[in-house]
Amino acid sequence: MAAASSYATAVALLCLLAADGCCGCPWFLPAAFCPAPTPYTPAPVPATPTPRPVTPTPVPATPSPGSGSTNVDAGGWLDARATWYGAPDGAGPLDNGGACGFKNVNLPPFNAMTSCGNEPIFKDGKGCGSCYQIRCVGKAHPACSGVPETVIITDMNYYPVARYHFDLSGTAFGAMAKDGRNEELRHAGIIDMQFKRVPCQYPGLSVTFHVEKGSNPNYLAILVEYGNGDGDVAQVDLMDGDEATGAWAPMRQSWGSIWRMDTRRPLRGPFSLRVTNGSGRSLVADQVIPADWKPEAVYSSDVQFDG
Repeated sequence: MAAASSYATAVALLCLLAADGCCGCPWFLPAAFCPAPTPYTPAPVPATPTPRPVTPTPVPATPSPGSGSTNVDAGGWLDARATWYGAPDGAGPLDNGGACGFKNVNLPPFNAMTSCGNEPIFKDGKGCGSCYQIRCVGKAHPACSGVPETVIITDMNYYPVARYHFDLSGTAFGAMAKDGRNEELRHAGIIDMQFKRVPCQYPGLSVTFHVEKGSNPNYLAILVEYGNGDGDVAQVDLMDGDEATGAWAPMRQSWGSIWRMDTRRPLRGPFSLRVTNGSGRSLVADQVIPADWKPEAVYSSDVQFDG
């Protein structure tokens, strides 16, 4: 009990001293100990980015065992630690968003099965949208079912307690429990778990683009979501309706899964977008954003990555 109290005190001090706040308030701390995070402000980007060729770096299906895992079994499972934050049956963030920029993660297709990842998982936003199977077994806690559940990375964990740390939504943490023992498992607070990278699957959905609030002809910010397979985004390129040569211009990662372009020359729709995932596979959504596009509108493409 003394150890748990010491850990709670240490986490509270970290949260109070840090400018950016925490991914989530641990269940065992009063809300007063966890100040609200400072809103993320993306670094300024030059008005006219210099186009340059981009060669995405392929990412392995799972993080490298040599980067800190204490054990890898024959099924590719890696050791990690899990905590949870937010409401016991919630999606994590109070606004149902997170550092990846996704919206309404409490609703389908996310269904509140979401997680913060520390840097080897979040990858400075390049891990947003990645899918992982997670499980906990009886030796970690008697309420653990050992049955794998799938979560999507939607947020950043700023205060890891292990080399690989999943700060899960209350829903996802409880999903690792045996039937009827969800609350018992959540009361454990911190448990050992295992994880492995798996392909994302969004049945019936195509790659979708959300034009962010504040976008205008000189500043275009786009959230990319619902990609099968890797689920992540390594690069986005844009071709606007004024580009007679058919040349692609690279967008820059703004934050999370949001990509932006700043330009002195006003952009004109329709816009085509080329999305490259972490494995280096690309697809083109031809004229997916119409000439009369609007901020805060969602545009679904007719293309999808192979699962």
